Amino acid sequence: MKITKEIPALPKRATDSHKGTYGNVFVLAGSIGMAGAAYLCASAVLRSGAGRVLVGVPKSLVYILAGKFTCEMLYPLAETERGTLSSGSEREILEIAHKHNVVAIGPGISRYSETNKLVLSILYRINNSMIIDADGLNIISEEIPILRSLKQPVVLTPHPGEMARLTGKTVADVQKNREEISFEFAKKHKVILALKGSGTVVTDGANLYVNETGNPGMATAGSGDVLTGVIAGLMAQGMTGFDATRLGVYVHGLAGDIAVKDIGEMSLIASDILEYLPKAFVKISNQ
Repeated sequence: MKITKEIPALPKRATDSHKGTYGNVFVLAGSIGMAGAAYLCASAVLRSGAGRVLVGVPKSLVYILAGKFTCEMLYPLAETERGTLSSGSEREILEIAHKHNVVAIGPGISRYSETNKLVLSILYRINNSMIIDADGLNIISEEIPILRSLKQPVVLTPHPGEMARLTGKTVADVQKNREEISFEFAKKHKVILALKGSGTVVTDGANLYVNETGNPGMATAGSGDVLTGVIAGLMAQGMTGFDATRLGVYVHGLAGDIAVKDIGEMSLIASDILEYLPKAFVKISNQ
């Protein structure tokens, strides 16, 4: 195991570039009652420098999100009677995914049975780089062998509860052995893993990084959706999964640290982290 404490440099931006230069991200997210997860994730993609983001959501969410999105693009997909993504959207999802550099799956998609089957089916067939979070992780926990069948390296971003489900251990066990459990899981399943929490652990099964930014105010709903978007946005610009994840957790925590000086830990919410991302990126670029 190689321990690293450094974070990668920010992707460079060329004078003669255009939006296609910085990559396209497809976010598959949302369900009835969880539209905010899609918003936070997609907005963080653009705030992290990606050129374009397309958000695939159950069709009934389009009108809910249309008033929130200004720079992000929405794509309505077939839905179940529960307002979740349905198997009828599988062909469209795969066609769209193959046109994008990075696919982010999971924020707010629910664990409804038909949606579970859809996610497991498309994961086998996506050739692009992927980042999987939230309900996507809970779905994978029911079929762990799928990870070794994926065509591209994948980034997983579990919190301790999700990590417990992925490993079959208790949350207490995960928290007592965060670095060892993360490293062994990443090595065994050939994934890049970010175990969230105080001192987020990032590992690819060969290298390990423990993050030092962030604060207790960030323990709030939606914080992880922002992180998923940050990492996806950095990957779209050509960073490796491990480098994008290291830099992503660092800048995500830094945004929370800058925000907390104005807002305090008690009142900090996920949209504050999103709002302070630009200041975090500026601070890094000036170091």
